[in-house]
Amino acid sequence: MGIMKVLFLGSGTSTGVPVIGCKCAVCSSDEPRNKRTRSSILITTGDKYILVDTTTDLRFQALANSIERVDAVLFTHAHADHIHGIDDLRSFNHIQGKPIPCYGSYDTMESIRHKFSYIFNGSARSDWIPRLEINIISSEFILYGLTIMPLKIFHGEITIFGYRINDVAYLTDCSGIPDDTKESLQGTKLLILDATRYQPHPKHYGLAQAIVVIEELKPERAILTHLSHTFEHNKVNSELPSGIELAYDGMEVSY
Repeated sequence: MGIMKVLFLGSGTSTGVPVIGCKCAVCSSDEPRNKRTRSSILITTGDKYILVDTTTDLRFQALANSIERVDAVLFTHAHADHIHGIDDLRSFNHIQGKPIPCYGSYDTMESIRHKFSYIFNGSARSDWIPRLEINIISSEFILYGLTIMPLKIFHGEITIFGYRINDVAYLTDCSGIPDDTKESLQGTKLLILDATRYQPHPKHYGLAQAIVVIEELKPERAILTHLSHTFEHNKVNSELPSGIELAYDGMEVSY
Protein backbone atom coordinates (compact mmCIF):
# COMPACT_ATOMS: atom_id res chain seq x y z
CA MET A 1 0.00 0.00 0.00
CA GLY A 2 1.39 3.38 -1.02
CA ILE A 3 1.78 6.43 1.17
CA MET A 4 -1.33 8.54 1.65
CA LYS A 5 -0.82 12.21 2.49
CA VAL A 6 -3.29 14.34 4.43
CA LEU A 7 -3.03 18.10 3.99
CA PHE A 8 -5.06 20.37 6.27
CA LEU A 9 -6.32 23.06 3.93
CA GLY A 10 -8.27 24.64 6.77
CA SER A 11 -8.62 24.00 10.49
CA GLY A 12 -11.11 26.66 11.57
CA THR A 13 -14.72 26.80 12.62
CA SER A 14 -17.47 28.37 10.50
CA THR A 15 -16.35 31.98 11.13
CA GLY A 16 -12.69 31.32 10.43
CA VAL A 17 -9.98 32.91 12.57
CA PRO A 18 -9.53 35.82 12.88
CA VAL A 19 -13.25 36.43 13.30
CA ILE A 20 -14.53 39.53 11.52
CA GLY A 21 -14.40 42.49 13.91
CA CYS A 22 -12.87 40.55 16.81
CA LYS A 23 -9.97 42.09 18.73
CA CYS A 24 -9.23 39.15 21.04
CA ALA A 25 -5.63 37.98 21.59
CA VAL A 26 -5.94 35.05 19.19
CA CYS A 27 -7.59 37.03 16.41
CA SER A 28 -4.94 39.75 16.82
CA SER A 29 -2.06 37.26 17.02
CA ASP A 30 0.90 37.25 14.63
CA GLU A 31 1.30 33.48 15.11
CA PRO A 32 0.59 31.90 11.68
CA ARG A 33 -0.98 28.83 13.27
CA ASN A 34 -3.69 31.02 14.78
CA LYS A 35 -4.87 31.94 11.26
CA ARG A 36 -7.56 29.39 10.42
CA THR A 37 -9.63 29.06 7.27
CA ARG A 38 -12.70 26.83 7.18
CA SER A 39 -12.10 23.12 7.84
CA SER A 40 -11.12 20.87 4.96
CA ILE A 41 -8.48 18.29 4.09
CA LEU A 42 -6.91 17.11 0.85
CA ILE A 43 -5.97 13.44 0.51
CA THR A 44 -3.18 12.57 -1.91
CA THR A 45 -2.52 9.05 -3.14
CA GLY A 46 -0.14 8.60 -6.03
CA ASP A 47 -1.13 11.23 -8.57
CA LYS A 48 -4.76 11.50 -7.35
CA TYR A 49 -6.17 14.26 -5.14
CA ILE A 50 -9.33 13.80 -3.07
CA LEU A 51 -10.84 16.90 -1.49
CA VAL A 52 -13.05 16.64 1.58
CA ASP A 53 -15.63 19.48 1.42
CA THR A 54 -15.55 22.63 -0.69
CA THR A 55 -15.23 25.31 1.95
CA THR A 56 -16.01 28.99 1.61
CA ASP A 57 -12.22 29.48 1.45
CA LEU A 58 -11.49 26.92 -1.28
CA ARG A 59 -9.99 29.37 -3.77
CA PHE A 60 -7.65 30.83 -1.16
CA GLN A 61 -6.73 27.36 0.14
CA ALA A 62 -5.91 26.09 -3.35
CA LEU A 63 -3.70 29.09 -4.10
CA ALA A 64 -1.97 28.96 -0.71
CA ASN A 65 -1.10 25.28 -1.17
CA SER A 66 -0.42 25.31 -4.95
CA ILE A 67 -3.24 22.84 -5.62
CA GLU A 68 -3.84 22.44 -9.33
CA ARG A 69 -5.85 19.23 -9.39
CA VAL A 70 -8.92 17.74 -7.69
CA ASP A 71 -9.90 14.25 -8.84
CA ALA A 72 -12.84 13.72 -6.47
CA VAL A 73 -14.72 15.38 -3.64
CA LEU A 74 -16.14 13.79 -0.49
CA PHE A 75 -18.83 15.86 1.21
CA THR A 76 -19.50 15.54 4.94
CA HIS A 77 -22.68 17.65 5.00
CA ALA A 78 -24.30 20.66 3.37
CA HIS A 79 -23.69 23.49 5.82
CA ALA A 80 -22.45 26.72 4.25
CA ASP A 81 -18.87 26.58 5.54
CA HIS A 82 -18.42 23.13 3.99
CA ILE A 83 -19.97 23.62 0.54
CA HIS A 84 -20.04 27.29 -0.44
CA GLY A 85 -16.75 27.11 -2.32
CA ILE A 86 -18.20 24.58 -4.76
CA ASP A 87 -18.15 27.03 -7.69
CA ASP A 88 -14.35 27.10 -7.54
CA LEU A 89 -14.28 23.49 -8.73
CA ARG A 90 -14.82 24.85 -12.25
CA SER A 91 -11.19 26.00 -12.28
CA PHE A 92 -10.11 22.37 -11.86
CA ASN A 93 -12.56 21.34 -14.60
CA HIS A 94 -10.84 23.77 -16.95
CA ILE A 95 -7.42 22.30 -16.10
CA GLN A 96 -8.47 18.66 -16.20
CA GLY A 97 -10.99 18.82 -19.01
CA LYS A 98 -13.52 16.46 -17.45
CA PRO A 99 -16.20 16.30 -14.74
CA ILE A 100 -15.26 15.80 -11.08
CA PRO A 101 -17.02 12.97 -9.21
CA CYS A 102 -18.57 14.06 -5.89
CA TYR A 103 -19.64 11.69 -3.12
CA GLY A 104 -21.96 12.11 -0.14
CA SER A 105 -25.15 10.98 1.52
CA TYR A 106 -28.51 11.31 -0.21
CA ASP A 107 -29.55 14.22 2.02
CA THR A 108 -26.28 16.07 1.50
CA MET A 109 -26.20 15.67 -2.26
CA GLU A 110 -29.87 16.61 -2.65
CA SER A 111 -29.27 19.73 -0.59
CA ILE A 112 -26.31 20.64 -2.80
CA ARG A 113 -28.43 20.07 -5.92
CA HIS A 114 -31.07 22.43 -4.51
CA LYS A 115 -28.73 25.15 -3.21
CA PHE A 116 -26.66 25.19 -6.40
CA SER A 117 -29.36 24.36 -8.92
CA TYR A 118 -27.63 26.34 -11.67
CA ILE A 119 -24.91 23.66 -11.71
CA PHE A 120 -27.31 20.77 -12.20
CA ASN A 121 -30.47 21.99 -13.97
CA GLY A 122 -28.94 22.49 -17.41
CA SER A 123 -29.86 26.18 -17.54
CA ALA A 124 -26.32 27.58 -17.62
CA ARG A 125 -23.52 27.33 -20.15
CA SER A 126 -21.27 24.40 -19.29
CA ASP A 127 -18.09 26.39 -19.78
CA TRP A 128 -18.67 28.64 -16.74
CA ILE A 129 -20.20 26.28 -14.20
CA PRO A 130 -18.58 23.35 -12.40
CA ARG A 131 -19.04 20.01 -14.14
CA LEU A 132 -19.77 17.56 -11.35
CA GLU A 133 -20.93 13.95 -11.18
CA ILE A 134 -23.14 13.18 -8.17
CA ASN A 135 -22.62 9.84 -6.41
CA ILE A 136 -24.86 8.85 -3.50
CA ILE A 137 -23.01 6.62 -1.04
CA SER A 138 -24.03 4.76 2.09
CA SER A 139 -21.37 2.09 2.49
CA GLU A 140 -17.69 1.37 1.95
CA PHE A 141 -16.24 1.78 -1.53
CA ILE A 142 -12.84 1.91 -3.24
CA LEU A 143 -11.60 5.15 -4.76
CA TYR A 144 -8.18 5.36 -6.43
CA GLY A 145 -7.03 2.36 -4.41
CA LEU A 146 -8.18 3.80 -1.07
CA THR A 147 -10.89 2.21 1.06
CA ILE A 148 -13.44 4.95 1.77
CA MET A 149 -15.89 4.25 4.59
CA PRO A 150 -18.63 6.81 5.27
CA LEU A 151 -19.31 7.03 9.01
CA LYS A 152 -22.51 8.33 10.53
CA ILE A 153 -21.88 10.91 13.26
CA PHE A 154 -24.09 13.39 15.09
CA HIS A 155 -23.87 17.11 14.40
CA GLY A 156 -26.36 18.49 16.88
CA GLU A 157 -29.78 17.20 15.84
CA ILE A 158 -28.73 15.96 12.40
CA THR A 159 -26.71 12.96 11.26
CA ILE A 160 -23.87 13.63 8.85
CA PHE A 161 -20.87 11.76 7.46
CA GLY A 162 -17.38 11.49 8.75
CA TYR A 163 -15.00 9.31 6.74
CA ARG A 164 -12.51 6.58 7.42
CA ILE A 165 -9.98 6.50 4.60
CA ASN A 166 -7.74 3.44 5.05
CA ASP A 167 -6.50 3.97 8.63
CA VAL A 168 -7.22 7.70 8.85
CA ALA A 169 -10.57 8.96 10.18
CA TYR A 170 -11.89 12.49 9.63
CA LEU A 171 -14.76 13.52 11.91
CA THR A 172 -15.39 17.22 11.61
CA ASP A 173 -18.57 18.92 12.93
CA CYS A 174 -19.15 16.18 15.47
CA SER A 175 -21.13 16.26 18.72
CA GLY A 176 -21.55 12.51 19.18
CA ILE A 177 -20.54 9.17 17.70
CA PRO A 178 -22.95 6.21 17.46
CA ASP A 179 -21.77 2.88 18.81
CA ASP A 180 -21.60 1.23 15.38
CA THR A 181 -19.41 4.05 14.10
CA LYS A 182 -17.14 3.63 17.13
CA GLU A 183 -16.74 -0.01 16.14
CA SER A 184 -15.79 1.05 12.60
CA LEU A 185 -13.15 3.34 14.07
CA GLN A 186 -11.30 0.56 15.87
CA GLY A 187 -7.70 0.28 14.72
CA THR A 188 -7.58 3.84 13.40
CA LYS A 189 -4.01 5.12 13.27
CA LEU A 190 -4.93 8.80 12.91
CA LEU A 191 -8.16 10.30 14.22
CA ILE A 192 -8.96 13.84 13.11
CA LEU A 193 -11.72 15.10 15.40
CA ASP A 194 -13.83 18.19 16.00
CA ALA A 195 -13.04 20.27 19.10
CA THR A 196 -14.50 23.70 18.48
CA ARG A 197 -13.91 25.38 21.86
CA TYR A 198 -13.16 24.63 25.51
CA GLN A 199 -16.78 24.34 26.64
CA PRO A 200 -19.34 21.97 25.10
CA HIS A 201 -21.32 23.27 22.11
CA PRO A 202 -24.79 22.10 20.98
CA LYS A 203 -23.38 20.89 17.66
CA HIS A 204 -19.70 20.24 18.36
CA TYR A 205 -17.42 18.59 20.88
CA GLY A 206 -15.78 20.79 23.44
CA LEU A 207 -12.11 20.10 24.16
CA ALA A 208 -12.63 17.89 27.20
CA GLN A 209 -15.32 15.87 25.40
CA ALA A 210 -13.03 15.29 22.43
CA ILE A 211 -10.22 14.09 24.70
CA VAL A 212 -12.58 11.58 26.35
CA VAL A 213 -13.54 10.19 22.93
CA ILE A 214 -9.91 9.92 21.88
CA GLU A 215 -9.03 8.08 25.09
CA GLU A 216 -11.89 5.66 24.41
CA LEU A 217 -11.03 5.00 20.76
CA LYS A 218 -7.26 4.87 21.34
CA PRO A 219 -5.91 5.91 17.93
CA GLU A 220 -2.13 6.07 17.57
CA ARG A 221 -2.41 9.82 17.00
CA ALA A 222 -5.19 12.39 17.22
CA ILE A 223 -5.40 15.83 15.63
CA LEU A 224 -8.12 18.31 16.63
CA THR A 225 -9.75 20.51 13.99
CA HIS A 226 -12.69 22.89 13.42
CA LEU A 227 -11.04 25.22 15.94
CA SER A 228 -12.44 28.55 17.11
CA HIS A 229 -10.64 31.68 18.27
CA THR A 230 -10.78 30.46 21.88
CA PHE A 231 -7.67 28.34 21.19
CA GLU A 232 -4.20 29.89 21.12
CA HIS A 233 -2.27 27.28 19.19
CA ASN A 234 0.98 27.09 21.14
CA LYS A 235 -0.63 27.36 24.58
CA VAL A 236 -3.23 24.66 23.95
CA ASN A 237 -0.76 22.33 22.23
CA SER A 238 1.54 22.51 25.27
CA GLU A 239 -1.33 21.47 27.55
CA LEU A 240 -2.77 18.55 25.56
CA PRO A 241 -2.16 14.92 26.51
CA SER A 242 0.57 13.03 24.66
CA GLY A 243 -0.53 11.93 21.19
CA ILE A 244 -3.08 14.74 20.79
CA GLU A 245 -2.40 18.02 19.00
CA LEU A 246 -4.15 20.89 17.25
CA ALA A 247 -4.37 21.06 13.48
CA TYR A 248 -3.18 24.14 11.64
CA ASP A 249 -3.64 25.34 8.09
CA GLY A 250 -0.96 23.81 5.88
CA MET A 251 -0.20 20.93 8.23
CA GLU A 252 0.63 17.72 6.38
CA VAL A 253 0.88 14.15 7.67
CA SER A 254 1.52 10.85 5.88
CA TYR A 255 0.17 7.34 6.47
